[in-house]
Amino acid sequence: MRIDIITVLPEMLESPLGCSILKRACDKGLAEIHVHNLRDYTLNKHRKVDDYPFGGEAGMVMQIEPVDRCISALKAERDYDEVIFTAPDGEQFTQPMANRLSMLDNIIILCGHYKGIDYRIREHLITKEISVGDYVLTGGEMPAAIIADAIVRLIPGAIGDEQSALTDSFQDNLLEPPIYTRPAEYKGWRVPDILLSGHEARIAEWKHDQAVARTLRLRPDLLQND
Repeated sequence: MRIDIITVLPEMLESPLGCSILKRACDKGLAEIHVHNLRDYTLNKHRKVDDYPFGGEAGMVMQIEPVDRCISALKAERDYDEVIFTAPDGEQFTQPMANRLSMLDNIIILCGHYKGIDYRIREHLITKEISVGDYVLTGGEMPAAIIADAIVRLIPGAIGDEQSALTDSFQDNLLEPPIYTRPAEYKGWRVPDILLSGHEARIAEWKHDQAVARTLRLRPDLLQND
């Protein structure tokens, strides 16, 4: 899988993309993540990518020309399955969406900035708009890193134990059950006896019951998606 991220602040992505699972997946050749500085696609001497909005609204708006040049240059080299824009008013990012995106070959992620982007970009160049939550951030760089991380970790071989990703929260519209490790008792706080019993069927039943109970308590909305 190849992910191309377009941004005006490439330095914001260096740390999250350069370590842990994302770095290992790239080192293994399972994924490629390329960050493109939008300012490299401007024609003005100041490398300016924004301008005042028509209509007199406050703030600055990302211009269509450099975005179009960057996307066109990338598309001239390969086909892309999705051109994604990170926006607070986009479709909410979910685990099922991450699952679907992880099976694609090539995607572009455009990071918004300033007041927003020229709406013609959304109308003519973007194929999917994604929000990571009902709040506004300074830019789309962190959402892009979140999307890339959620996608890449699902690629077979990215995680040593592939079953671990399949049992993550939200995979079955359920939160994860409680998990424990050694020591079995600490300060009088004991691990549930069922987990020490070695009875796989009963343990699996206990985990499912706990997952349902936690979901009902913390995220009942997930159960409405079944």
